[in-house]
This record gives sequence, C-alpha cells and structure tokens, in this order.
Amino acid sequence: MKKHPDVYLIVAGSGPWQRRYKELGPRVLVLGSTSPSELRAFYNSVDIFVNPTLRPQGLDLTLMEAMMSGKPVMASRFPSIKGTVVVDDEFGFMFTPNVKSLLETLEAAAMEGSRRLAQRGRACQQYAASMFSARKMALAYERLFLCIKNETFCTYD
Repeated sequence: MKKHPDVYLIVAGSGPWQRRYKELGPRVLVLGSTSPSELRAFYNSVDIFVNPTLRPQGLDLTLMEAMMSGKPVMASRFPSIKGTVVVDDEFGFMFTPNVKSLLETLEAAAMEGSRRLAQRGRACQQYAASMFSARKMALAYERLFLCIKNETFCTYD
C-alpha cells in the first residue's frame, strides 16, 4: 500500500458504511473489504487503528488484530471492548460513540505525535502477544465450553 500524504483517515469499511465514509471528503481513503494478504500493508500504513462502532460487540477481533500488529487502537467506549481488549489506557483511546467525542479523541491522538503512538503500539503488541495467542485463546474457549457443560470447570484458582 503506497503512502498517501494528504490522507488523514484510511478506512477498510464495506457495505453501507463504505458509502458513509466516502462522504467524509477527500482526505479519507476508503479501501473497502481487505483481503488477508493486504492486511500487513494496511496495518503498516496507519499510525493508529480506529474502530468506531455504534453498538456493543463481543470479543472484537479487528482490535486484537491491530494490537498484534503493534498499532495503538481507538475504539467506542463499550464495556465489551474496554473489559476484554482495550483494558489499559496505554493501549490507545476510548470515545463515546458520537461524532463530537470521536473528533475530540482523534485530535488528542494527533497531538501526541507518531513517537508516542509507536510507544502505545509496542505496549499493545506485548499485551496482545501475551493474551491473544492462538494457544491461549483455544484454552480459554475450551474452558468456556467445559464450564457451560459442567459448573465445576467454572471456578478459577
């Protein structure tokens, strides 16, 4: 992915969101759906991964992916995101899911500069590698399914 010096926001949205992002103007590059082979270039081209959503989600895989790629994250402040993925303020920024809060948070991130964002990205990568590895996630899901089947597996020592 080539650098676009006049672009401030790169979006990998699709469907109706793709049209809405395009309406934001000429400084927004909308990629559409991104194939797995393009993800490396995508993450290497951004300073921070922004995930605005209007509804709570479960375990957000795109945020985990960005963190594993060493990028700080910015996400809507929902308990499902704050409590499972962006558990430390060092990992990035949270905002109330509205335009005013998103804009204020984008401005705060821009004020920090690329050096500080890179520090946050390293913290994300370290945390994600320790928490979201394939082995660790498989063990957590196994424990969950065992707990659903038999309550004795629901206690943690």
